Amino acid sequence: MLVRTDNRQRSCEWYARAQQSLVEGVNSPSRGSAVYLHGPIVLERGRGSRVWDLDGNEYVDFMMSFGALIQGHAHPKIVEVVSQTIADGSHFAAATSAETEAAERLRHMVPTAETVRFTNSGSEATMLALRLARAHTGRTKLLKFEGHYHGWYDPYCLNGHSHPANQLGPKENPTRFPDSEGIPSSVFDDVVLAPWNDVEAIENILRQHGHELAAIITEPIMANMGCILPREGYLQKLCDLAHQYGALFILDEVVTGFRYAPGGCQQYYGVKPDLSTFGKALGAGFPIGAVAGPRAILDRLRWGDGMVLHYGTFNGHRLTMRVIATNLDMLSSDEGAVYKQIHAVGDSAISGLSEVFRKRKVAAIVQGFGPMFQIYFTNRNAIYDYRDYCQYADTAKYSRFVHALLDRGIYMTPSNGLHWIISTAHAPLDVEELLRAADDVCGEIR
Repeated sequence: MLVRTDNRQRSCEWYARAQQSLVEGVNSPSRGSAVYLHGPIVLERGRGSRVWDLDGNEYVDFMMSFGALIQGHAHPKIVEVVSQTIADGSHFAAATSAETEAAERLRHMVPTAETVRFTNSGSEATMLALRLARAHTGRTKLLKFEGHYHGWYDPYCLNGHSHPANQLGPKENPTRFPDSEGIPSSVFDDVVLAPWNDVEAIENILRQHGHELAAIITEPIMANMGCILPREGYLQKLCDLAHQYGALFILDEVVTGFRYAPGGCQQYYGVKPDLSTFGKALGAGFPIGAVAGPRAILDRLRWGDGMVLHYGTFNGHRLTMRVIATNLDMLSSDEGAVYKQIHAVGDSAISGLSEVFRKRKVAAIVQGFGPMFQIYFTNRNAIYDYRDYCQYADTAKYSRFVHALLDRGIYMTPSNGLHWIISTAHAPLDVEELLRAADDVCGEIR
Protein backbone atom coordinates (compact mmCIF):
# COMPACT_ATOMS: atom_id res chain seq x y z
CA MET A 1 0.00 0.00 0.00
CA LEU A 2 1.34 3.40 -1.02
CA VAL A 3 1.41 6.12 1.64
CA ARG A 4 1.13 9.70 0.40
CA THR A 5 3.89 12.05 1.57
CA ASP A 6 2.72 15.25 -0.09
CA ASN A 7 1.53 17.07 3.05
CA ARG A 8 4.51 19.34 3.64
CA GLN A 9 3.15 22.39 5.38
CA ARG A 10 5.97 22.66 7.91
CA SER A 11 8.60 22.25 5.17
CA CYS A 12 7.00 25.15 3.30
CA GLU A 13 6.92 27.30 6.42
CA TRP A 14 10.53 26.56 7.30
CA TYR A 15 11.67 27.18 3.72
CA ALA A 16 9.99 30.60 3.78
CA ARG A 17 11.82 31.35 7.03
CA ALA A 18 15.14 30.16 5.62
CA GLN A 19 14.90 32.54 2.68
CA GLN A 20 15.15 35.46 5.09
CA SER A 21 18.68 34.40 6.11
CA LEU A 22 20.04 32.19 3.32
CA VAL A 23 20.35 32.84 -0.41
CA GLU A 24 17.40 30.93 -1.94
CA GLY A 25 16.87 29.47 1.53
CA VAL A 26 19.64 26.90 1.05
CA ASN A 27 23.43 26.55 0.98
CA SER A 28 23.74 24.89 -2.43
CA PRO A 29 21.57 25.43 -5.53
CA SER A 30 20.97 21.69 -5.90
CA ARG A 31 18.89 21.76 -2.70
CA GLY A 32 16.53 24.60 -3.55
CA SER A 33 13.97 25.85 -6.04
CA ALA A 34 16.35 25.41 -8.97
CA VAL A 35 15.62 21.69 -8.67
CA TYR A 36 12.56 21.30 -6.40
CA LEU A 37 9.60 22.96 -8.12
CA HIS A 38 7.71 23.76 -4.92
CA GLY A 39 10.72 24.28 -2.72
CA PRO A 40 12.79 21.71 -0.87
CA ILE A 41 11.59 19.03 1.49
CA VAL A 42 13.11 20.03 4.82
CA LEU A 43 14.53 16.89 6.41
CA GLU A 44 14.70 16.40 10.15
CA ARG A 45 16.30 13.01 10.80
CA GLY A 46 17.49 9.79 9.17
CA ARG A 47 18.22 6.21 10.08
CA GLY A 48 19.40 3.41 7.85
CA SER A 49 17.85 3.83 4.41
CA ARG A 50 15.08 6.18 5.65
CA VAL A 51 14.63 9.90 6.22
CA TRP A 52 11.83 11.89 7.84
CA ASP A 53 10.81 15.47 7.08
CA LEU A 54 9.49 18.17 9.40
CA ASP A 55 5.92 17.02 8.79
CA GLY A 56 6.73 13.46 9.86
CA ASN A 57 6.62 12.00 6.34
CA GLU A 58 8.85 8.95 5.91
CA TYR A 59 10.83 8.32 2.72
CA VAL A 60 13.19 5.68 1.38
CA ASP A 61 16.31 7.71 0.61
CA PHE A 62 17.96 6.94 -2.73
CA MET A 63 19.94 10.19 -2.85
CA MET A 64 22.06 9.46 0.24
CA SER A 65 23.65 12.92 0.41
CA PHE A 66 24.69 12.67 -3.26
CA GLY A 67 26.55 9.45 -2.47
CA ALA A 68 28.32 10.48 0.73
CA LEU A 69 26.33 8.13 2.97
CA ILE A 70 27.79 4.80 1.92
CA GLN A 71 26.72 3.28 5.28
CA GLY A 72 23.29 4.92 5.30
CA HIS A 73 22.04 7.28 8.00
CA ALA A 74 23.20 7.08 11.62
CA HIS A 75 24.93 3.70 11.34
CA PRO A 76 25.43 2.46 14.93
CA LYS A 77 29.19 1.98 14.50
CA ILE A 78 29.61 5.46 13.06
CA VAL A 79 27.50 6.95 15.84
CA GLU A 80 29.59 5.10 18.42
CA VAL A 81 32.95 6.25 17.08
CA VAL A 82 31.73 9.85 16.77
CA SER A 83 30.45 9.85 20.35
CA GLN A 84 33.65 8.36 21.73
CA THR A 85 35.96 10.60 19.71
CA ILE A 86 34.27 13.93 20.29
CA ALA A 87 34.33 13.38 24.05
CA ASP A 88 38.11 13.78 23.89
CA GLY A 89 38.16 16.67 21.43
CA SER A 90 36.96 16.85 17.85
CA HIS A 91 40.00 18.58 16.32
CA PHE A 92 43.41 19.93 17.32
CA ALA A 93 44.92 21.18 14.03
CA ALA A 94 47.92 19.10 15.06
CA ALA A 95 49.39 15.71 14.30
CA THR A 96 47.18 12.89 15.58
CA SER A 97 47.22 9.12 15.43
CA ALA A 98 43.79 9.27 13.81
CA GLU A 99 45.08 10.75 10.55
CA THR A 100 47.75 8.07 10.25
CA GLU A 101 45.23 5.29 10.83
CA ALA A 102 42.87 6.74 8.22
CA ALA A 103 45.66 7.07 5.66
CA GLU A 104 46.81 3.51 6.31
CA ARG A 105 43.29 2.20 5.64
CA LEU A 106 43.06 4.18 2.40
CA ARG A 107 46.47 2.96 1.22
CA HIS A 108 45.48 -0.62 1.98
CA MET A 109 42.32 -0.38 -0.12
CA VAL A 110 43.51 1.69 -3.11
CA PRO A 111 46.31 -0.02 -5.07
CA THR A 112 47.80 3.23 -6.47
CA ALA A 113 47.80 5.11 -3.16
CA GLU A 114 51.43 5.03 -2.07
CA THR A 115 50.82 8.15 -0.03
CA VAL A 116 47.86 10.40 0.83
CA ARG A 117 47.03 14.03 1.58
CA PHE A 118 43.64 14.78 3.14
CA THR A 119 41.59 17.85 2.28
CA ASN A 120 38.14 18.96 3.42
CA SER A 121 36.12 18.38 0.26
CA GLY A 122 36.27 16.83 -3.17
CA SER A 123 36.64 20.29 -4.70
CA GLU A 124 39.76 20.91 -2.62
CA ALA A 125 41.15 17.53 -3.63
CA THR A 126 40.82 18.21 -7.36
CA MET A 127 42.30 21.69 -6.89
CA LEU A 128 45.34 20.18 -5.21
CA ALA A 129 45.68 17.41 -7.80
CA LEU A 130 45.88 20.00 -10.59
CA ARG A 131 48.46 22.08 -8.71
CA LEU A 132 50.58 18.96 -8.16
CA ALA A 133 50.32 18.00 -11.83
CA ARG A 134 51.41 21.46 -12.94
CA ALA A 135 54.37 21.43 -10.57
CA HIS A 136 55.38 17.91 -11.56
CA THR A 137 55.25 18.45 -15.33
CA GLY A 138 56.22 22.12 -15.52
CA ARG A 139 53.19 22.69 -17.76
CA THR A 140 50.05 24.71 -17.13
CA LYS A 141 47.25 23.36 -19.31
CA LEU A 142 44.73 20.70 -18.40
CA LEU A 143 42.28 18.71 -20.45
CA LYS A 144 38.79 18.25 -19.10
CA PHE A 145 35.74 16.69 -20.67
CA GLU A 146 32.35 18.10 -21.54
CA GLY A 147 29.81 17.47 -18.79
CA HIS A 148 32.30 16.38 -16.15
CA TYR A 149 32.24 18.09 -12.76
CA HIS A 150 35.40 18.34 -10.69
CA GLY A 151 34.27 20.88 -8.13
CA TRP A 152 33.81 24.62 -8.33
CA TYR A 153 37.47 25.63 -8.74
CA ASP A 154 37.69 28.22 -11.54
CA PRO A 155 39.50 26.19 -14.27
CA TYR A 156 37.06 23.29 -13.91
CA CYS A 157 33.93 25.45 -14.32
CA LEU A 158 33.53 24.91 -18.03
CA ASN A 159 30.73 22.98 -19.78
CA GLY A 160 29.55 21.34 -16.59
CA HIS A 161 25.87 22.02 -17.34
CA SER A 162 23.72 20.82 -20.23
CA HIS A 163 22.98 23.11 -23.16
CA PRO A 164 20.87 22.79 -26.34
CA ALA A 165 22.46 20.22 -28.63
CA ASN A 166 22.57 22.63 -31.57
CA GLN A 167 24.84 24.99 -29.60
CA LEU A 168 27.57 22.50 -28.65
CA GLY A 169 29.83 23.04 -31.67
CA PRO A 170 32.11 20.47 -33.33
CA LYS A 171 33.60 17.64 -31.28
CA GLU A 172 37.20 18.68 -31.96
CA ASN A 173 36.48 22.28 -30.89
CA PRO A 174 33.46 22.33 -28.55
CA THR A 175 31.68 25.58 -27.78
CA ARG A 176 32.91 26.78 -24.39
CA PHE A 177 30.24 27.56 -21.79
CA PRO A 178 31.56 28.96 -18.49
CA ASP A 179 29.50 27.60 -15.60
CA SER A 180 29.78 30.75 -13.49
CA GLU A 181 30.10 34.49 -13.57
CA GLY A 182 33.04 36.00 -11.72
CA ILE A 183 35.70 33.90 -13.46
CA PRO A 184 38.16 35.82 -15.68
CA SER A 185 38.03 34.50 -19.24
CA SER A 186 41.82 34.20 -19.16
CA VAL A 187 41.47 31.32 -16.67
CA PHE A 188 40.13 29.15 -19.47
CA ASP A 189 43.12 29.83 -21.71
CA ASP A 190 44.78 26.89 -19.95
CA VAL A 191 41.80 24.55 -20.39
CA VAL A 192 41.52 22.18 -23.34
CA LEU A 193 37.94 20.93 -23.71
CA ALA A 194 37.08 17.57 -25.24
CA PRO A 195 34.12 15.22 -25.73
CA TRP A 196 34.16 12.10 -23.56
CA ASN A 197 33.93 8.43 -24.58
CA ASP A 198 35.24 9.16 -28.09
CA VAL A 199 38.76 7.87 -28.75
CA GLU A 200 39.06 9.36 -32.24
CA ALA A 201 38.08 12.84 -31.02
CA ILE A 202 40.53 12.80 -28.10
CA GLU A 203 43.36 11.58 -30.34
CA ASN A 204 42.72 14.44 -32.76
CA ILE A 205 42.67 17.01 -29.94
CA LEU A 206 45.84 15.62 -28.36
CA ARG A 207 47.74 15.83 -31.64
CA GLN A 208 47.21 19.58 -31.39
CA HIS A 209 47.47 20.20 -27.64
CA GLY A 210 48.95 17.07 -26.03
CA HIS A 211 52.48 18.40 -25.53
CA GLU A 212 51.12 21.42 -23.61
CA LEU A 213 49.15 19.43 -21.06
CA ALA A 214 50.01 18.97 -17.40
CA ALA A 215 47.11 16.57 -16.91
CA ILE A 216 44.06 14.86 -18.30
CA ILE A 217 41.36 14.64 -15.64
CA THR A 218 38.29 12.43 -15.91
CA GLU A 219 35.61 10.79 -13.88
CA PRO A 220 35.75 7.00 -14.40
CA ILE A 221 31.96 6.98 -14.69
CA MET A 222 30.41 10.22 -15.90
CA ALA A 223 28.38 11.16 -12.86
CA ASN A 224 27.42 14.75 -13.64
CA MET A 225 25.04 13.78 -16.43
CA GLY A 226 23.41 10.95 -14.54
CA CYS A 227 25.37 7.73 -14.86
CA ILE A 228 27.25 7.28 -18.14
CA LEU A 229 29.62 4.32 -18.31
CA PRO A 230 32.96 4.38 -20.13
CA ARG A 231 33.18 2.39 -23.34
CA GLU A 232 35.24 -0.77 -23.05
CA GLY A 233 38.93 0.06 -22.73
CA TYR A 234 38.34 3.81 -22.83
CA LEU A 235 39.85 4.67 -19.43
CA GLN A 236 43.02 2.70 -20.13
CA LYS A 237 43.30 4.41 -23.52
CA LEU A 238 43.09 7.83 -21.82
CA CYS A 239 45.80 6.82 -19.38
CA ASP A 240 48.05 5.61 -22.20
CA LEU A 241 47.48 8.77 -24.23
CA ALA A 242 48.25 11.01 -21.26
CA HIS A 243 51.57 9.26 -20.72
CA GLN A 244 52.34 9.32 -24.45
CA TYR A 245 52.21 13.12 -24.32
CA GLY A 246 53.99 13.48 -20.96
CA ALA A 247 50.86 14.46 -19.00
CA LEU A 248 49.57 13.01 -15.75
CA PHE A 249 46.36 10.99 -15.73
CA ILE A 250 44.09 12.14 -12.88
CA LEU A 251 41.14 9.92 -12.01
CA ASP A 252 38.47 11.85 -10.13
CA GLU A 253 36.87 9.27 -7.85
CA VAL A 254 35.14 11.77 -5.58
CA VAL A 255 31.80 10.20 -6.60
CA THR A 256 32.86 6.63 -7.39
CA GLY A 257 35.56 6.00 -4.78
CA PHE A 258 34.88 3.10 -2.37
CA ARG A 259 31.51 2.54 -4.03
CA TYR A 260 32.04 -0.01 -6.81
CA ALA A 261 34.89 -1.93 -5.23
CA PRO A 262 37.20 -1.53 -2.22
CA GLY A 263 39.71 0.26 -4.45
CA GLY A 264 37.10 2.24 -6.36
CA CYS A 265 36.59 2.27 -10.11
CA GLN A 266 40.32 2.10 -10.74
CA GLN A 267 40.27 -1.37 -9.21
CA TYR A 268 37.03 -2.32 -10.94
CA TYR A 269 38.26 -1.23 -14.39
CA GLY A 270 41.89 -2.14 -13.82
CA VAL A 271 43.49 1.26 -14.50
CA LYS A 272 46.40 2.90 -12.68
CA PRO A 273 46.08 6.69 -12.54
CA ASP A 274 48.98 8.92 -11.60
CA LEU A 275 46.78 10.78 -9.11
CA SER A 276 43.39 9.94 -7.67
CA THR A 277 40.94 12.17 -5.84
CA PHE A 278 38.37 11.00 -3.32
CA GLY A 279 35.54 12.41 -1.20
CA LYS A 280 31.87 11.64 -0.51
CA ALA A 281 31.74 7.92 0.45
CA LEU A 282 35.20 8.12 2.05
CA GLY A 283 33.78 10.21 4.90
CA ALA A 284 30.50 8.31 5.39
CA GLY A 285 28.63 11.58 5.80
CA PHE A 286 31.45 13.80 7.07
CA PRO A 287 33.11 16.41 4.81
CA ILE A 288 36.34 15.04 3.36
CA GLY A 289 38.58 14.97 0.33
CA ALA A 290 41.83 13.20 -0.43
CA VAL A 291 44.54 13.07 -3.06
CA ALA A 292 46.43 9.80 -3.41
CA GLY A 293 49.29 8.71 -5.61
CA PRO A 294 53.02 7.95 -5.76
CA ARG A 295 55.43 9.54 -3.32
CA ALA A 296 57.42 10.97 -6.24
CA ILE A 297 54.52 13.31 -6.98
CA LEU A 298 53.01 13.94 -3.54
CA ASP A 299 56.41 14.58 -1.99
CA ARG A 300 56.30 17.91 -3.82
CA LEU A 301 54.14 18.98 -0.87
CA ARG A 302 57.16 18.75 1.45
CA TRP A 303 58.16 22.07 2.98
CA GLY A 304 61.06 23.78 1.25
CA ASP A 305 62.13 25.60 -1.88
CA GLY A 306 59.96 24.76 -4.87
CA MET A 307 57.26 23.14 -2.77
CA VAL A 308 53.57 22.86 -3.71
CA LEU A 309 51.72 24.85 -1.07
CA HIS A 310 48.74 23.25 0.64
CA TYR A 311 47.48 24.55 3.97
CA GLY A 312 44.26 23.79 5.85
CA THR A 313 43.26 24.24 9.48
CA PHE A 314 40.80 21.38 9.20
CA ASN A 315 42.94 19.01 7.10
CA GLY A 316 43.09 15.66 8.84
CA HIS A 317 40.19 16.58 11.13
CA ARG A 318 40.47 14.17 14.04
CA LEU A 319 36.79 13.26 14.28
CA THR A 320 36.49 12.71 10.54
CA MET A 321 39.67 10.62 10.48
CA ARG A 322 38.23 8.27 13.11
CA VAL A 323 35.05 7.96 11.04
CA ILE A 324 37.07 7.19 7.91
CA ALA A 325 39.03 4.42 9.61
CA THR A 326 35.82 2.83 10.90
CA ASN A 327 34.05 3.23 7.57
CA LEU A 328 36.87 1.67 5.55
CA ASP A 329 37.19 -1.19 8.04
CA MET A 330 33.49 -1.90 7.54
CA LEU A 331 33.75 -1.76 3.76
CA SER A 332 36.77 -4.06 3.60
CA SER A 333 35.43 -6.72 5.96
CA ASP A 334 33.91 -10.11 5.09
CA GLU A 335 35.91 -10.68 1.88
CA GLY A 336 33.81 -8.44 -0.32
CA ALA A 337 30.42 -9.32 1.13
CA VAL A 338 29.53 -5.64 1.48
CA TYR A 339 30.08 -4.99 -2.21
CA LYS A 340 28.20 -8.11 -3.24
CA GLN A 341 25.25 -6.84 -1.22
CA ILE A 342 25.12 -3.31 -2.62
CA HIS A 343 25.64 -4.55 -6.16
CA ALA A 344 22.84 -7.09 -5.76
CA VAL A 345 20.39 -4.55 -4.32
CA GLY A 346 21.26 -1.99 -6.97
CA ASP A 347 20.99 -4.47 -9.82
CA SER A 348 17.57 -5.59 -8.57
CA ALA A 349 16.40 -1.95 -8.56
CA ILE A 350 17.71 -1.45 -12.09
CA SER A 351 16.11 -4.59 -13.50
CA GLY A 352 12.88 -3.92 -11.61
CA LEU A 353 12.57 -0.34 -12.88
CA SER A 354 13.35 -1.49 -16.42
CA GLU A 355 10.53 -4.01 -16.17
CA VAL A 356 8.12 -1.38 -14.84
CA PHE A 357 8.87 0.90 -17.80
CA ARG A 358 8.54 -2.01 -20.25
CA LYS A 359 5.23 -3.13 -18.78
CA ARG A 360 3.86 0.41 -18.68
CA LYS A 361 5.13 1.11 -22.22
CA VAL A 362 7.14 4.13 -21.05
CA ALA A 363 10.13 5.07 -23.23
CA ALA A 364 12.86 5.03 -20.60
CA ILE A 365 16.15 3.31 -19.83
CA VAL A 366 17.89 2.63 -16.53
CA GLN A 367 21.62 3.04 -17.01
CA GLY A 368 24.41 1.97 -14.69
CA PHE A 369 24.98 -1.02 -12.47
CA GLY A 370 25.12 -1.96 -8.82
CA PRO A 371 25.51 0.95 -6.40
CA MET A 372 24.80 3.82 -8.82
CA PHE A 373 22.39 4.30 -11.72
CA GLN A 374 20.16 6.81 -13.46
CA ILE A 375 16.88 6.83 -15.36
CA TYR A 376 16.68 8.54 -18.74
CA PHE A 377 13.38 9.15 -20.49
CA THR A 378 14.46 8.57 -24.07
CA ASN A 379 13.88 6.37 -27.11
CA ARG A 380 17.61 5.65 -27.29
CA ASN A 381 19.12 2.37 -26.15
CA ALA A 382 21.86 4.17 -24.20
CA ILE A 383 23.27 7.59 -23.35
CA TYR A 384 26.97 7.53 -24.20
CA ASP A 385 28.14 11.08 -23.53
CA TYR A 386 27.31 14.69 -22.75
CA ARG A 387 26.03 15.34 -26.25
CA ASP A 388 23.64 12.39 -26.08
CA TYR A 389 22.38 13.68 -22.75
CA CYS A 390 21.82 17.20 -24.07
CA GLN A 391 19.99 15.94 -27.17
CA TYR A 392 18.08 12.85 -26.10
CA ALA A 393 17.38 12.89 -22.33
CA ASP A 394 13.96 14.34 -21.45
CA THR A 395 15.04 16.03 -18.24
CA ALA A 396 11.69 17.78 -17.72
CA LYS A 397 9.88 14.45 -17.77
CA TYR A 398 12.40 13.03 -15.34
CA SER A 399 11.76 15.93 -12.97
CA ARG A 400 8.00 15.29 -13.10
CA PHE A 401 8.61 11.60 -12.47
CA VAL A 402 10.73 12.19 -9.37
CA HIS A 403 8.42 14.87 -7.98
CA ALA A 404 5.64 12.30 -8.21
CA LEU A 405 7.84 9.74 -6.42
CA LEU A 406 8.48 12.27 -3.66
CA ASP A 407 4.73 12.32 -3.07
CA ARG A 408 4.84 8.53 -2.63
CA GLY A 409 7.62 8.18 -0.07
CA ILE A 410 10.69 7.93 -2.34
CA TYR A 411 13.34 10.57 -1.67
CA MET A 412 15.48 11.53 -4.64
CA THR A 413 16.69 14.70 -6.30
CA PRO A 414 14.65 15.71 -9.35
CA SER A 415 17.85 16.64 -11.21
CA ASN A 416 18.46 14.20 -14.05
CA GLY A 417 22.15 15.11 -13.96
CA LEU A 418 22.64 13.32 -10.64
CA HIS A 419 22.15 9.65 -9.85
CA TRP A 420 20.45 7.05 -7.67
CA ILE A 421 22.61 5.70 -4.86
CA ILE A 422 22.54 2.35 -3.07
CA SER A 423 24.11 2.20 0.39
CA THR A 424 24.88 -0.72 2.66
CA ALA A 425 21.65 0.15 4.52
CA HIS A 426 19.38 -0.52 1.53
CA ALA A 427 17.53 -3.81 1.47
CA PRO A 428 15.13 -5.64 -0.90
CA LEU A 429 12.16 -4.10 0.92
CA ASP A 430 13.36 -0.63 -0.09
CA VAL A 431 13.51 -1.73 -3.72
CA GLU A 432 10.00 -3.16 -3.49
CA GLU A 433 8.68 0.18 -2.25
CA LEU A 434 10.48 1.99 -5.06
CA LEU A 435 9.02 -0.30 -7.71
CA ARG A 436 5.47 0.05 -6.36
CA ALA A 437 5.80 3.82 -6.36
CA ALA A 438 7.35 3.90 -9.84
CA ASP A 439 4.60 1.67 -11.23
CA ASP A 440 1.97 3.98 -9.78
CA VAL A 441 3.68 7.10 -11.14
CA CYS A 442 4.02 5.66 -14.66
CA GLY A 443 0.23 5.84 -14.93
CA GLU A 444 0.51 9.63 -14.66
CA ILE A 445 3.50 10.62 -16.79
CA ARG A 446 3.04 8.88 -20.15
